[in-house]
Amino acid sequence: MTTRRNSSSNSSHTAASSSSTETAKRARCPSCLRAETSCICRWIAPVAHAVEVLILQHPLEVHNAKGSARLLHLSLPNSRMLTGEQFAPETLAELLADKHNVLLYPDTPGDRSLGIAPPPALDSATLLDPARLRLVVLDATWRKSRKMLYLNPLLQQLPRLPLRDTPASHYLIRKAHAPDQLSTLEATCYALMQLEHDAPRFVPLITAFDGFVAQQLSYVMPHAEKA
Repeated sequence: MTTRRNSSSNSSHTAASSSSTETAKRARCPSCLRAETSCICRWIAPVAHAVEVLILQHPLEVHNAKGSARLLHLSLPNSRMLTGEQFAPETLAELLADKHNVLLYPDTPGDRSLGIAPPPALDSATLLDPARLRLVVLDATWRKSRKMLYLNPLLQQLPRLPLRDTPASHYLIRKAHAPDQLSTLEATCYALMQLEHDAPRFVPLITAFDGFVAQQLSYVMPHAEKA
């Protein structure tokens, strides 16, 4: 009888330990929203910036371990991030009020066939005062970002900001579909460098992004080696 009681006790202890381990794995960091075992908060690199940044994140990107938007948002004090695919027009209008808005998105003439209106021309005079600017960023895959643009006509009415002379992407954890495709964090940093005429100020965030990418690769490489 004593042996049976000990066996039951050991079994209960093992089950409790297993449950505790699983709970730890499921626990999420309240800041970066990732599992505590893969928290990315050490890569947060706050950077002062004049241009306001509005990040509209597709719902499928919220818990994507490869996504860079959360790190971007946590590193940019003057930023907002909202999740959704289609936003109520009145909500979007309120978000876009009081400043000159530019959409970080390439001009894609092929989208005309999808019913997406051509963007208005970008007035260079509106770029003279960074404090009066708001950069609107879509955090989504290329296909999903086009859908977001299609579903939100107010976004179609924004002039678009073309990036110039950007370096090759450091985003080694996600496959690019074109040579010039960048992560959300990289594209936003290069846009801010361009708009605020101060590239060196944003370099620490790009460097932090390299650390984030290396961390994600460290999770992938052991599995690749076993395969």
